[in-house]
Amino acid sequence: MPRFDAAERSALRRSDGAGFRHPMLATLSERYFSDPGWIFERKLDGVRVIVSRDGTGSVLWSRNELRMNGTYPELVEACDARGPGRFVADGEIVAFDGTRTSFARLQQRIRISEGSPARRARRARVPVHLYLFDLLVLGDVDVTGLPLRTRKRLLRDVFAFTDLLRYCAHRNTEGQAYHAEACRRGWEGVIAKRADARYRPGRSRDWLKFTCARAQEFVVGGFTEPGGSRIGFGALLVGHHDATGLRYAGKVGTGYDRRTLTELRRRLDALERPTSPFTDRLRERGAHWVQPELVAQVGFSEWTTDGMLRHPRFQGLRTDKAAAEVVRERG
Repeated sequence: MPRFDAAERSALRRSDGAGFRHPMLATLSERYFSDPGWIFERKLDGVRVIVSRDGTGSVLWSRNELRMNGTYPELVEACDARGPGRFVADGEIVAFDGTRTSFARLQQRIRISEGSPARRARRARVPVHLYLFDLLVLGDVDVTGLPLRTRKRLLRDVFAFTDLLRYCAHRNTEGQAYHAEACRRGWEGVIAKRADARYRPGRSRDWLKFTCARAQEFVVGGFTEPGGSRIGFGALLVGHHDATGLRYAGKVGTGYDRRTLTELRRRLDALERPTSPFTDRLRERGAHWVQPELVAQVGFSEWTTDGMLRHPRFQGLRTDKAAAEVVRERG
C-alpha cells in the first residue's frame, strides 16, 4: 500500500468490498475555461465501465450494473494481468476509427459474447481498449475521499499499462486551449474535473463536459408532452428533406429556457395536424404532429450511422431559411 500523509490518511476509509460502484457523472457546460485548480481529459466516445477485482478475476460492470466480461474477455485478461489483486477503477471502453474513438464502431462489438471461433474472429476485427481515469478502491481501502490528483497518481502507479489497458492522461490548467484542440481533431470534447474533488456517485458539477458540437438547421415536425416539472413540451421531433421527403433525425430535448418552452408550445399548438409529416415510421408514444414550417438551429456532436443526431441541443428558431430548403449538411 502506498504511503499517505496525515491529511490523506484522514480521508481514507475501509472499503466495504471491491464490487460495483455507481459512477460519478459529468454535467454539460457551455462555459469553457482555464483554471489551475482543474484538470482536463479527452472525452471518449465509448462505453463507461466500472472495473472491480476482489482477489480473483476482474469484472467489467456497465453503468446499470450488468457484467460485460463475455463481450470484452481480452480486457478482463489485461486487468487480471496488469492490475493489483483488489481494486475498483473507473474508465471507458473504446474502439477507434482512425485516430477518433467511435461509438458506432464499438457497437459492432457490443453484441458479440464469448463463444465460438466465429465470434472470436468477429471480435478480432474490432479491437478495443480500456482507458482508466480514476481509482475508487485499492486493497481494503476506499480512496474516493482523496483528491482527484492523488487518485490519478495512485492509478498510474498500481497498474502496468499496455496497449489494451491505457491510462487516461490529462492536461493541467489550459481547458480552453485543450477544448479547441479537441474540436480541431474531431474528438468528442473534453471533460473538466476539479483537481481536489473527491469521487461522488451521480451527477456532479465537479466534473463538466465541454463538447465539440456541430450545428445546422432542421425542420420541426412534431413534439412530445413534458414530463415531471417541465412545462411547454418535452422534446422537438426534427428532420431534414431528401429526395423521399422529410426524413426524421431525432428528438431535441435540451437547450430551452422556461420562456422558450412556453412561447414555442403556443406556436406548435397553432400548427398541429393529425398525421406525421415524416416519411419514416415513428413509434413515439404521445407525439403531437405539426405542419413542417418551423426551422430550428440545432447543435450536435455527430451523426449516427442510422442518420440520427447524437447529443442534439436547441439553439434557436431560424427565420432566414424556408423549411423546404433544409437538407442534411455534409462535410
